Amino acid sequence: MTLEQLRIFLAVAEREHVTRAATALNLTQSAVSAAISALENRHSVTLFDRVGRRIVLTSAGRLFMVEARAVLKRAEQAERLLSDLAGLRTGQLRLAASQTVASYWLPRRMAAFHAAYPGFDLELTTGNTATIKDLVRDAVVDIGVAEGEVADPSLSVKPIPGDSLALAVAPGHAWASSPPENPEDLLRVPWVLREPGSGTRAVFEAALADHGLSLDRIDVALELPSNEAVRTAVEAGAGATILSTLVLDVSFDTGRVVRIPFDLAPREFRVLHHRERRLSLAERRFLELIDAP
Repeated sequence: MTLEQLRIFLAVAEREHVTRAATALNLTQSAVSAAISALENRHSVTLFDRVGRRIVLTSAGRLFMVEARAVLKRAEQAERLLSDLAGLRTGQLRLAASQTVASYWLPRRMAAFHAAYPGFDLELTTGNTATIKDLVRDAVVDIGVAEGEVADPSLSVKPIPGDSLALAVAPGHAWASSPPENPEDLLRVPWVLREPGSGTRAVFEAALADHGLSLDRIDVALELPSNEAVRTAVEAGAGATILSTLVLDVSFDTGRVVRIPFDLAPREFRVLHHRERRLSLAERRFLELIDAP
């Protein structure tokens, strides 16, 4: 039994489809089928049942899947140790970041890491705070950087200095000439917001709560999945928003949006790492780089 056979088995088991597994592994369908057959024949066990054009795990296959994952995780740990011993000459660092971090804050730090360790591949996945938390918890990525609050006992969560947020509207908006004077004014205009699970949206909800308001009283005109979509909609006059100044600065400078006075504290980002995973040397170096001013 080889690690490659285990990887092939898991790819097929997770997809319950030989062709899709072959595509994901960049192998031929016949090579994938042969690897599964070799496992089954060598150990005289059936791992999959063929049901029409589909395949499904047998009870033996389900039990073997647990062990296969454990073996591959141990092999990954061994590979990470070898990368340490190689002095960071080669390897891979898997990162995940929420949108503001990934688009505006993290690239400069990734570039600095790459300059120091050019043999390392950096892989970045983006999503909202909830997605980043799940990716780190499930060990799909090594390190996550999120904008919102994260409460998960399986994760190490370290706050770091983040960004500032601002209330913004288009130049033709009523607030551009007459800013809101009391919390009730926030209920009289439409808003453009990020989706639930976004750290930016969580900040908005917290700001409302500080003023004795709840989100269900707000007129949400648009709910959009990216900072750029929100900014563009606000520039078009769709409503007010709260976004990172990292996102809004270019629109402030060109006059496409107007900053409205509103009390918003600076925001922290959160660096996430799984508590049960040993930090590799590459991860430690990257975390040191993040901590640098």
